[in-house]
Amino acid sequence: MLQKNQALSQAAAAIGPVVVVVMDGYGLSKTDAGSAIAAAKKPTLDTLFAQHPNIRLRAHGTAVGMPSDEDMGNSEVGHNALGAGQVYAQGAALVADSIASGEIWKGQAWKDIVAAGKTGRLHCVGLLSDGNVHSHIDHLKALVQQAKAEGIATVRIHALIDGRDVPETSALDYVVPFEAFLAELSRDGFDARIASGGGRQSITMDRYDANWPMVERGWKTHVLGQGPQFANATAAIEGLRQQHPGVIDQDLPEFVIAENGQAIGSIEDGDAVVLFNFRGDRAIEITRAFEEGAAFDKFDRVRAPKVTYAGMLQYDGDLKLPARFLVAPPAIRNTSGEWFSKLGVTQFACSETQKFGHVTYFWNGNRSSKFDGETYLEVPSDVVPFEQRPWMKSAEITDAMIAALQSGQHKILRCNFANGDMVGHTGNFRAATMSIEAVDLALSRLLKAVDAAGGVALITADHGNADEMVELDKKSGQPSLNKDGSFKAKTAHTLNPVPLILYHRIPGLTLGLKQTATAGLSNIAATTAALLGYDKHTDWDESLLTVGG
Repeated sequence: MLQKNQALSQAAAAIGPVVVVVMDGYGLSKTDAGSAIAAAKKPTLDTLFAQHPNIRLRAHGTAVGMPSDEDMGNSEVGHNALGAGQVYAQGAALVADSIASGEIWKGQAWKDIVAAGKTGRLHCVGLLSDGNVHSHIDHLKALVQQAKAEGIATVRIHALIDGRDVPETSALDYVVPFEAFLAELSRDGFDARIASGGGRQSITMDRYDANWPMVERGWKTHVLGQGPQFANATAAIEGLRQQHPGVIDQDLPEFVIAENGQAIGSIEDGDAVVLFNFRGDRAIEITRAFEEGAAFDKFDRVRAPKVTYAGMLQYDGDLKLPARFLVAPPAIRNTSGEWFSKLGVTQFACSETQKFGHVTYFWNGNRSSKFDGETYLEVPSDVVPFEQRPWMKSAEITDAMIAALQSGQHKILRCNFANGDMVGHTGNFRAATMSIEAVDLALSRLLKAVDAAGGVALITADHGNADEMVELDKKSGQPSLNKDGSFKAKTAHTLNPVPLILYHRIPGLTLGLKQTATAGLSNIAATTAALLGYDKHTDWDESLLTVGG
């Protein structure tokens, strides 16, 4: 029922707006070793942890719908859980289950791919790693094996190099055995090879319309076969590292595999193309380049081959991108955005471009359009390496949040500070400490506005990152060293819990948080409802709020 929770009404009557702050990439590490968060000067956060109720939330593995607790969380699944108030089986689990059961091969989408692949060639584009955030190499292997089993003769892999969700210079750990795997399969008339590639932050995998030239470089590489030529992917990575000393995998330039000066895997009319990434945010733009017709105007494609295109999942349900997909995404229903909209509660969402879709699209259950009563504000991100401006747009986001609070028009406000995650991914320790310090300064300003509005803030994170900036030895817990004595940088997310801090200065009101063994990101929706005096939706996980005592 859409009604006030009578037990909470008295407390809620004293509460102004509820502000949910996501400090992206802010985990709680067991050790200060290698933690940019521990090294940062953060007086605001130090005071919050010392003087205000706070607990730990699970933000990885099964707590956010991933297959196992060995799987790190990520911003997509984290914001799904935050906004939905419940946990759904997510991309990695959906795909793994569909492959294991064989359901993926029974769908019309795969049948269409096979039909086109038999008359042309099958191209598989995606992130080559086992990070399990955007893709998994095992899913790709299954696609290649099934293609051979169903009579496709030629498969070309367009391999985006990770170094972000896995160690920063681990590319050869994946490419060398994968090329051996392809070579073993390539007999009896079957030919499968890596045809092109490049670092994931260099080509193809842009998101939120932040850097279309990056997608254009990917198009030229994968589709047109343009770029520096090498004999195979192993030689390409080794050669590019020599040409660009110190480059990490995610920033590797593009490369093309060629024979006699000709690219072995340009994409042509009649071919089949599968984007084997399962996560949507960095898959939408390249999908648009393949699927949009003459109206596409983001860059000059030179030629747009007529292909049979499929995504591993549908990346945007509202925009129907792509039209053809191999595995159905989770149908996320009864999100907090929808529930509060039905209650007539006005909502405001803000972040910079890099995480704007996370507080809107992902928060609302992979929905592009707004619910009634929602207001969105996007702060354009700078298109520069994040370590060069680790403060990013934290000040501008704070300005927008303060203005929204002062307007008095919104009962629930949410924002994401991207700094800890985006800068953490660069592996630059000093820049990461500065990123946390920028968020701390932003919080000091924002919380004053929360006080002025008589509000309450719930401060949390979607997953860890800046809490472990170096690889830690599993036995000693101390930083691992490279041969030259330097620390091994870590650019991936962590398995650490994240904080939930409850902040307010409303006189006479005692609020707290209860720590439970299962407390996770999905509990925040019900906690927000409780602060407003409303019952949670019956599908949601429980509130963590305590009143009085």
